[in-house]
Amino acid sequence: MEQTIRVELGDRSYDVRVGSGILDSVGPAAAALPTVRQAAVIADSNIASSYGKQTADSLTAAGIDATLIEFPTGEANKTVAVFSDMLDAVFAISPAIDRDLLIVACGGGVTGDISGYVAASTLRGVRWLQCPTSLLADVDASVGGKTGINHATGKNLIGAFYQPSGVLIDVETLKTLAPRELQSGLGECVKHAVIRDASLLDFIAENTTEILACQSDVMCDLVARNVAIKADVVAGDERETGTRAHLNYGHTVGHAIETIAGYGTLSHGAAVSLGIIAANAIAVDSRLISPVDADRVRQALEALKLPVTYPGLNPDEVWEVMQRDKKARGGHVRMVLPTEIGRVEIFDNTTPQQVARGVAALG
Repeated sequence: MEQTIRVELGDRSYDVRVGSGILDSVGPAAAALPTVRQAAVIADSNIASSYGKQTADSLTAAGIDATLIEFPTGEANKTVAVFSDMLDAVFAISPAIDRDLLIVACGGGVTGDISGYVAASTLRGVRWLQCPTSLLADVDASVGGKTGINHATGKNLIGAFYQPSGVLIDVETLKTLAPRELQSGLGECVKHAVIRDASLLDFIAENTTEILACQSDVMCDLVARNVAIKADVVAGDERETGTRAHLNYGHTVGHAIETIAGYGTLSHGAAVSLGIIAANAIAVDSRLISPVDADRVRQALEALKLPVTYPGLNPDEVWEVMQRDKKARGGHVRMVLPTEIGRVEIFDNTTPQQVARGVAALG
């Protein structure tokens, strides 16, 4: 059942392993890396005593001195203060910390983002492994090397591109997710289908019941297909200077809604779902895609129990936040819009009027 997807980045290439019951493989995987003697396992308070401990125990069994570092769960804690606390905990492990230290991120996207930034910053860079335990982290945050934390003025404004040494995805961990967290990752799955693979949207529609039940075989296929899309995009444009920006489909308006609502009020996938609806409304209005295609995407989101409406948004406030987004260029708001299911393009000339029509579609 296990599948391996290679992220091709020259001498920084790595494998993403997707399977059922493979979390205990993190110890042997870490031991296979040269000169790993110590490891810091970073996990949030929701899973530190379960998957975090399981990961640390696997490392210990492989002969690696493992320390478990716990931090408060939630996007609201992806902050400079928590990042600083993590660095303090890492340097408290031993006075002899060196670049043989391995950071292991065990948890969701927040854990991966902040742990990766800790790895990039500790001694100017130590190795790290990703062991994502949420669908959102599986299909998005764990692949591509984007690390970082939030700032009061916007999401993910502080960070670095820093690739992991490998990723282990155990789909069995998805069975303990709350429905809100599962659906959060499903928003990214729909995004990947729209930007690269129309047949993936068909797969999602045909297997909705099995996906919502986290049936292992179906989830292995779903995750592997999404990882392959993300890996292909990242391999072609690691630092988001061109086509990697396609991954921002649904995110420009979605991030603005997240910021306005307050971090943690909406799940990331819920915000992306709303951003997809807004982007598609703009694409229909601009005659880039047909209303039929937009409705097909909407139906997939609704079937996965993702939100497609968010009344009460002020379009002027959304526009203001979008202008502060790191994807803006020279005062121009950049949006990724579909031209058909499976293909998108980047548009740098988005207007306040277009955004207002996209927001209206969420009313």
